[in-house]
Amino acid sequence: MSFDISHLLENWDYQPGQLAVRKFTGKDGSEKIQMRLDLGILQMNSDGRPDGKLPMGSTSWYDFHLDRLEKHMAENDGDDEGFELKSNDISRLQQEAIQYHHRYICFYQLSEYDKVIRDAERNIKVFDFVDDYAESDELSWSLQQFRPQLIMMLTRAEGSMAIEAEDYVQAMDVIKDGVEALKSFYADFERQDLQESSGEISSLEQWLEEVETNSHEESESKPTPHVTGLSEIEKLETDLKNAILREDYERAAEVRDLIKKLKD
Repeated sequence: MSFDISHLLENWDYQPGQLAVRKFTGKDGSEKIQMRLDLGILQMNSDGRPDGKLPMGSTSWYDFHLDRLEKHMAENDGDDEGFELKSNDISRLQQEAIQYHHRYICFYQLSEYDKVIRDAERNIKVFDFVDDYAESDELSWSLQQFRPQLIMMLTRAEGSMAIEAEDYVQAMDVIKDGVEALKSFYADFERQDLQESSGEISSLEQWLEEVETNSHEESESKPTPHVTGLSEIEKLETDLKNAILREDYERAAEVRDLIKKLKD
């Protein structure tokens, strides 16, 4: 057996910094997605847990802990008092959420916005679950700090669907709701210090201006619906957060410098 994948990389045109995604049917008959990375290819299933694993026989770690909670409550007359997610539990949930994050980024690139929404809403439920049951606020924040990017992607998917339907009013309402959801997040977690520098809020507000402009043009000349893709800064911010999750601080420092140069 040859483990060399050079031929796969050579046959896939790729430019560093650009997101390249493709979809195909695997040998098992199921739909799969591949994302081209600097050093290789990331492959995942289109449905279910992206890597196809069944942790502890469950469809995901999230479902496993939901079953734990249900059993705990059944044994305690419906009371969830005493149920906790410990450090190892949250670490597994976080790594699993990263898989879904990669997949909804791919679906966004493929303009399959319904599946972006499916996976993003799933991760929001996980974040809420961790916030409710983490044994400490510090452990909860290890996941919650990535909620702004999740809110932004969910907003982009819902807004893009409205734009494709040429419903600019709905798109603008969705984007405004997304901005308010981000502001509420920073307020709820008492992190207003991060709100002013939020790349997600800035990105959505800029997109709102673009949609408003297109809406005015639409009323005059019926242009082709315009869906804005992820900006270069947004892609780098995704890369930065993934590097931090991997504890690859050298890469994180490089990406921070690139973001600063682009913003300057």
